Amino acid sequence: MLILLQVLITMVSVWIATALPGITLGGRDTLAQVLTLLVVSLLFGIVNIVIKPIAKTLGCLLYVLTLGLFGLVVNALLFWLTSYLAGTLSLPFHVDGFWSAFWGALIVTIVSSVLSGVVRRRAEPRVER
Repeated sequence: MLILLQVLITMVSVWIATALPGITLGGRDTLAQVLTLLVVSLLFGIVNIVIKPIAKTLGCLLYVLTLGLFGLVVNALLFWLTSYLAGTLSLPFHVDGFWSAFWGALIVTIVSSVLSGVVRRRAEPRVER
């Protein structure tokens, strides 16, 4: 259930990021766009699970030297890679370049964090005093 919820949160985050210039989501109709967002969200999750730990390990020194700001570059590259993979699967999702990927990944990270926090907070049991 938590995985499904995380995929839905990522879908909403990616959908919001498509409002930025340079990030396009095509599709014939709303259903096609929702399915594209679903597959892109799953791809982004897989890319983050598989490649992000490798990038963090290889770029450990850069993370330390930049006080973690290198993570923004890694997230942008992973978002851009997701766009490339979506293109190879003939999905109508495209990120134009690095800066579009940078801002898109930043939006996805912020929105996902906020939505995850809201969901987590609502799921916590409430104690009355």
